[in-house]
Formats: sequence, C-alpha cells, structure tokens
Amino acid sequence: MSTNNALKERLVEEIVKLPDERLEEVLDFVESLLRKEREAPVIKNERELDPDKDPILKFIGGVSHGSLAKDIDKELYGA
Repeated sequence: MSTNNALKERLVEEIVKLPDERLEEVLDFVESLLRKEREAPVIKNERELDPDKDPILKFIGGVSHGSLAKDIDKELYGA
C-alpha cells in the first residue's frame, strides 16, 4: 500500500471517530484546502519568476548584508 493510501485510510479512521456535529467543520476545512489548491499560482520553474512583474523579486537578497541588522535589538528595545 502506498503512503498516500495509508494516510487517506488513517484520515477516514480518524474522521469516523468525530462526533457528527464536527463533520461539517471537517468538510469546510477540506473544501478550503481544495479551493486554495485551485487558486494557487502554478510556477513550473524559476524562469517564470519575473522581477519586472513582481517587484518583491528585485528585493530578494537585499538584506543579506550583515550590517543592516547590526545592533537592531538595541535600537528596537533599548539597552
């Protein structure tokens, strides 16, 4: 049996143990996961990442310079 099938069986076993009034909540959660899955953008590879379309991509690595965070705790919290 594959790991996915075993996991699905375990989920069913656990769901059966729930009181009936909680089943609606489980269904809502599963449906929200499925909705997120459908709405999530699919990025097949890094070449689809375009800094001209997503400005945050231009900033990646912008804080890798160590001195930017030097003494940040003192600045934020004093002492």
